[in-house]
Amino acid sequence: MKNFNSKVDLRKKWMGLLAKAPEGRVALLFDAEMSRPTFTWLRAPEIGSTMVRARAGTTGAPFNLGEITITRCALTLETGEVGHAYIQGRRKADAETAALIDALMQTDAADRLYDTILEPLEAEMAAAKAARASKAAATKVDFFTMARGED
Repeated sequence: MKNFNSKVDLRKKWMGLLAKAPEGRVALLFDAEMSRPTFTWLRAPEIGSTMVRARAGTTGAPFNLGEITITRCALTLETGEVGHAYIQGRRKADAETAALIDALMQTDAADRLYDTILEPLEAEMAAAKAARASKAAATKVDFFTMARGED
């Protein structure tokens, strides 16, 4: 795995990737890599909502932007590792898979999962972002001031 300042930074990264992944993609990568281990639910997948806060211009005072639907769950593996997941939308299967990966990333399988699931997922998401940026850049209009010749 790549070097991070702390395990917390690394976990933030993989939790963010899992939370932002397209529907069904994480499960597809995970099931191609390994069979699902036995686990016990601490909190079965449940759908709810949460308030999203924002800042005007990223520097202003925070305000409540609105609510979004989320799916959350928590589980524990037979070996004792606990996995959590919060996924935007009504996606119980994706939340379960993300929680499994979170728990397994705390085991000896972490390097394997990082190389076969998280890195490809990060690359796919970066490519999709670049494609969106390229498409948006094609519509960019450059405004400039022309000299009116009155000087």
